[in-house]
Amino acid sequence: QVQLVESGGGLVQAGGSLRLSCAASGSIFSIMVMGWYRQAPGKQRELVATMTTASTTNYADSVKGRFTISRDNAKNTVYLQMNSLKPEDTAVYYCHAVYGKNYWGRGIQVTVSS
Repeated sequence: QVQLVESGGGLVQAGGSLRLSCAASGSIFSIMVMGWYRQAPGKQRELVATMTTASTTNYADSVKGRFTISRDNAKNTVYLQMNSLKPEDTAVYYCHAVYGKNYWGRGIQVTVSS
């Protein structure tokens, strides 16, 4: 079993920055994939960014050049540095991990004001 806990969300103005963190705990040896999804009000959940233990990354087109995903494999922690934030980035952000099956965090709110 894996537990995922997100932190670092909040309220920022357009053009600002935030860094999200997600720490995985439990009976873990190596998590193959960790990443971030988001869901805006009235919208479907969408992929934001993922990263494997081999440092292969995948980004949504809407965040390329603005967001950077990174991992600390020893700590089973994934980060999302979000720069040049836009109001369209407002959503609940969910940490995600693959460890035999899919695990999800409870979500953390990111709000970007105009």
